[in-house]
Amino acid sequence: MPLEPVPMGGYALTENAPLATRNTLHVQARAHLLAELHDASKLPELLAFPAVRAQPLLVLGEGSNLLLTRDFPGTVLAMLTHGVQVEEEGDVTRIAVAAGERWDDFVRWSLGQGFAGLENLIAIPGTVGAAPVQNIGAYGTEVAEFVESVEAWDVHEHRIAVIGNAECAFGYRQSRFKREPGRYIVTAVRFALPRHRPLRLDYAGMHEELARLGVDTPAPYHVAEAVVRMRGRKLPDPAVIGNAGSFFKNPIVDAERAAALKATHPELPAWPQPNGQVKLSAAWMIDRCGLKGSRQGDVGISNRHALVVVNHGYATGPELWAFAQHVMATVEAAFGVRLEPEPVIV
Repeated sequence: MPLEPVPMGGYALTENAPLATRNTLHVQARAHLLAELHDASKLPELLAFPAVRAQPLLVLGEGSNLLLTRDFPGTVLAMLTHGVQVEEEGDVTRIAVAAGERWDDFVRWSLGQGFAGLENLIAIPGTVGAAPVQNIGAYGTEVAEFVESVEAWDVHEHRIAVIGNAECAFGYRQSRFKREPGRYIVTAVRFALPRHRPLRLDYAGMHEELARLGVDTPAPYHVAEAVVRMRGRKLPDPAVIGNAGSFFKNPIVDAERAAALKATHPELPAWPQPNGQVKLSAAWMIDRCGLKGSRQGDVGISNRHALVVVNHGYATGPELWAFAQHVMATVEAAFGVRLEPEPVIV
């Protein structure tokens, strides 16, 4: 008999569960078993459940950084935990946030409480638990700057681990959790947020947007409003058209390769990195290849932003992935640079 959603002391299990509404690319796929976790303390019990223990596991937040190319043959674990704990300590406040909280809700809450730092990261879809895994970043800021530690279930050692910032091995859209897939299930993130800090306003278009708002002396909430407006113009709403935000990472190359590309393409945006390498604009290269706004059936590139792969209707996971690979191959043929996808490809 198929399992129905039945609360089992902090979690519920559903067999053959649809996932189309659980991923922002709107891909039609199903999970052999969907486990919805509401109480993090029940995670060990859930993982020991025979139907869960015997199958592959995929942890899911809001599905905003995910491309499903097939039905998932194992258990999809949906983190639906909630809660925020605040510890005031001098100029810096430590805030522990459950993994299932929506990231944008937490950012807006932090601004409403008078904290600074996360304003450039407003309006990013997804959950708090996913934020350190991807080391989400936008408008010159990365979440790694404010993560004090991450609490996660260590699947290998069968225990809760508290992993400090340095141990998280954060990098550009990278972390220890991403480098060791399947080992950690993030249950909470502890942030250290100040009340006051210098605003980060050097991202292209920020000063102009603040001027349009009529702001001369910006506060964090002014920066947040500017970011919301800029994102709204550049990025399509997943509720309107399926997408996973930026689908491609900005490639990082050595200085010699960057200099050669700049010699033949002087307009190519490039940003020197602390380690001597150079980050290049994937969006510029995709646009230069004539792919921005292009479409093949129900799959395409947004006409708003060249990094965004969109589902215009009923595109399948394999169709989306094939189109993304076409974009990657086209850019590599034109510039000799291989793009990498930002979402997790299942």
